[in-house]
Amino acid sequence: MSWTVGELARLAGVTVRTLHHYDRIGLVRPSGRTAAGYRSYAVPDLDRLQQVLLYRELGFPLEQVATLLDDPEADPAAHLRRQHQLLRDRLERTQAMVAAVEKEMEARQMGISLTPEERFEVFGDWLPEEYAAEAEEKWGDTEAWTQSQRRTTAMSKEDWLRVKAETDDVERRFAAALRSGVPADSAPAMDLAEEHRQQISRNFYDCSAEMHAGLGRMYVEDPRFTAHYEQIAPGLAQYVSTAVQANAARQG
Repeated sequence: MSWTVGELARLAGVTVRTLHHYDRIGLVRPSGRTAAGYRSYAVPDLDRLQQVLLYRELGFPLEQVATLLDDPEADPAAHLRRQHQLLRDRLERTQAMVAAVEKEMEARQMGISLTPEERFEVFGDWLPEEYAAEAEEKWGDTEAWTQSQRRTTAMSKEDWLRVKAETDDVERRFAAALRSGVPADSAPAMDLAEEHRQQISRNFYDCSAEMHAGLGRMYVEDPRFTAHYEQIAPGLAQYVSTAVQANAARQG
């Protein structure tokens, strides 16, 4: 089996000019010539070209590629192992880059226009974009979602830090009430729940008592929210959930 320079170029996805250059520098030379004097490439030439292209794709300069392929001490299996490891390293870097870009896309979709450093300062290890697709699927056609998108899009880093401080403060006082033995369905606990509801309405969307009750149930039904509250104080997820639902019932 043999190929002309044009046929090999099409097969390998390179230009004829590239193959001419590789021939001139001795990197990939044709095994023979046709009767008319044209280059004729055989299977070993194709194999070598594939090796060259792989190393080039990995960023090796042509001079180093020639050294790797022409070293008489070279072990073909070692070449393959080297290429395999280089490809795996590159794949890991690419996957990390793809993940970073996807998170940035999701964050922008949520309207969180912060730099990575600012987002870490505001959210820490919690990544709100992880909930974006799920939230949009559940509430994307609601007025609350539209309101939230509109408001968060306009929020600066300082706005996010203010919201975080307000949230942390309410959660700390919930935890203090729990530790003090204040019943979750008592007036002080329900007042905290109402403050929490008003905070949501002020910063994100008009949160009705019914919607707030739904959030309260989610705090114990969704392991992610449960873990957040349990990290603050054991039993806090259930405590906040009960207080929120009791307050919703009080609102009528």
